Amino acid sequence: MLGDALGLAAVTVLAVLEQAYFSMQVIYARRKYSVSPPVTTGPPEFDRVFRAQVNCSEYFPIFITLLWISGIFFSQALSSLCGLLYLYARLRYFIGYSQSSHGRLGPIYLSGTFLWILIGFSCLGIVISFIRVYVGVDIPLEIGIPLALSQSSARF
Repeated sequence: MLGDALGLAAVTVLAVLEQAYFSMQVIYARRKYSVSPPVTTGPPEFDRVFRAQVNCSEYFPIFITLLWISGIFFSQALSSLCGLLYLYARLRYFIGYSQSSHGRLGPIYLSGTFLWILIGFSCLGIVISFIRVYVGVDIPLEIGIPLALSQSSARF
């Protein structure tokens, strides 16, 4: 049972650590640019670090939710891989935005792409699960695809 969610759990812990890293960067920027709480504006260098962290925090619940739904209903392996790629794109976003506002553009589109992939996996997994539960047809088994959502391997 524990192995069923190991990849998702590992990506979740990495995501939490990444969020902690981003938060620490804001603390360091506050000290460096003398921006005391509760103030949220300062020199452009501080503002970029602060906005990058806030933006990453805003998307965090969306990412975690999609990661787990996709992993449970579609495929843990594919969802975990997409999750790792999303985290890498978010790190590139944070670093790029901290250096210049234009540095955020490529990575934000890349991380958005991985969120859309997780949305697609989640929707597909849920639809296939509904069909299995309410129609009695296990589509992955019928077409010979060994996905996590096949009835024989589903444990949730």
